[in-house]
Amino acid sequence: MSEQQGIDPRGPRFAAGVTSVVLAVVLLTAPHPAGVALLAVQALLFASGALLGLGRTPLGWLYRRVVRPRLAPPVELEDPAPPRFAQSVGLAFAVVALVGYLAGLETLGAIAVGFALAAALLNAVIGFCLGCEMYLLGKRFAARAPAPAR
Repeated sequence: MSEQQGIDPRGPRFAAGVTSVVLAVVLLTAPHPAGVALLAVQALLFASGALLGLGRTPLGWLYRRVVRPRLAPPVELEDPAPPRFAQSVGLAFAVVALVGYLAGLETLGAIAVGFALAAALLNAVIGFCLGCEMYLLGKRFAARAPAPAR
């Protein structure tokens, strides 16, 4: 199934669970180089989701090949654009965290990782995608914006 037809909403939730574990380890280990390196890997995962789409990420592949075959078919598919935007938001927080840790601003790094972790946990635990909601709010505001005067 292609992303043009929609995505299984359980895939992003699975990815959020893995991301939550990774970010929790980062929060516990950074600014140690291993924690910062793990954060860089997570930033690359966010970048792949934002640029290529969730189905083309390593976690998307893992979900498709290992997890989804063990589940019933999804009840409905969802638009891939909001979760893809959420990956961009995660990437922004990961980049801020990386810059913070690399610049010796450990508090900035920890806060940025903490925000990304909170968002990932919301999605993993209760299925609330904060980045997706930001995307939808942006679409609503754009639809209401008055046309520019000529």
